[in-house]
Amino acid sequence: MTSTKPPQTRESGGSPAAALTTGTSDPRTLIMRNLRQSGIYVAFVVIVALFAILTDGVSLSPGNITNIVLQYSYILVLAIGMVILIIGGHIDLSVGSVVALTGAVSAVLVIQQGLPWWVGVVAAIAVGLAVGAWHGFWVAYIGMPAFIVTLAGMLLFRGLTLQVLDNISLSPFPAEYQKVANGFLNGLLGGQGYDAFTLIIGAVAVAGIAVSGYRTRAARIGYQQSVESFPLFVLRILLIGAVIMYFAWQLAHARGLPIVLIILAILVIVYGLVTRRTVFGRQVYAIGGNLSAAQLSGVKVKSVNFWMFVNMGFLAGVAGVIYSSRSNGAQPAAGNMFELDAIAAAFIGGAAVAGGVGTVVGAMVGGLIMAVMSNGMQLMGIDQSVQSVIKGLVLLFAVAFDIYNKRRVGANR
Repeated sequence: MTSTKPPQTRESGGSPAAALTTGTSDPRTLIMRNLRQSGIYVAFVVIVALFAILTDGVSLSPGNITNIVLQYSYILVLAIGMVILIIGGHIDLSVGSVVALTGAVSAVLVIQQGLPWWVGVVAAIAVGLAVGAWHGFWVAYIGMPAFIVTLAGMLLFRGLTLQVLDNISLSPFPAEYQKVANGFLNGLLGGQGYDAFTLIIGAVAVAGIAVSGYRTRAARIGYQQSVESFPLFVLRILLIGAVIMYFAWQLAHARGLPIVLIILAILVIVYGLVTRRTVFGRQVYAIGGNLSAAQLSGVKVKSVNFWMFVNMGFLAGVAGVIYSSRSNGAQPAAGNMFELDAIAAAFIGGAAVAGGVGTVVGAMVGGLIMAVMSNGMQLMGIDQSVQSVIKGLVLLFAVAFDIYNKRRVGANR
């Protein structure tokens, strides 16, 4: 009598493959997969350490870390929407112009017409939603390529911004509006020379990441999918936790927890759950991974595409509020090149050019890499032209690594 044992998932063993992951036996494939999953975090830590050395520790000072959060928060908000579009096989070249337009509408209502500050916030987000619906209509229901639609939108909404502002800048916003991007929560729980509330929030964030990561890993093992070894998983969580707590410690010794960081954290948590735990999120991945298969599986492709662009418009409206609050006004040239920074954040964070691959957290790390690089080079006094060259090369190599990784994994299957 022959007995059949169910397949077992191993986390460690006598082979190089077992030490890295499960579900396959080719060490090269496993290494490439683990590099793709965890390499971005290692790269982030290395870049932070590099600029800390090059700037004699100034880049890691409490004040500078706070400035990084405040100065690049709107790019990270845009990166959330951009990575979802890229996962679905699209792109949006108009988000910089939409940021300018939404900020301009808010400024006209609040500064010129004297309406309450929250009216400007609501109006900016409403304009962003309308823009997203406009793009979604042309892409989803007319069938035009997103590249062309949003390129036209870049020109269209930049022109509308100039008309709304009548080619002049408007400032200042009331104090309540400025607090959106410049306000802090400090002293809620006390602390001797530091803000205890900021440290508690940092610890809660680390605990949430650890629990979420463990549950995701356990679910993948249950479905016989490839995962990293448990020691490597623990090392990654410890590394992420150490980075988060270090930044929380620095913020606690500066001005406390920025309000904009709370907004960003909420968005990351919500969209992380949307992309990983909801039907809509799975459909976005399905469309970007294999459009024909998604259609045959009953996915309502037009509807999903439409709401992806509506979501991008919503986040562009949020970014418009944050940016106008940060700059304390609205300018005709606001948002220039923001779309390229958001796209770069998504690709550096692991999104695939062909779609179907990427994560919200990865886009955040990619955006932080760009932020740390830009901030570090500014502290070093590097010319703006050289900064552009370096950031362009980083983006190029990130996409090249994605293509190389995909070819290696495909060749080893």
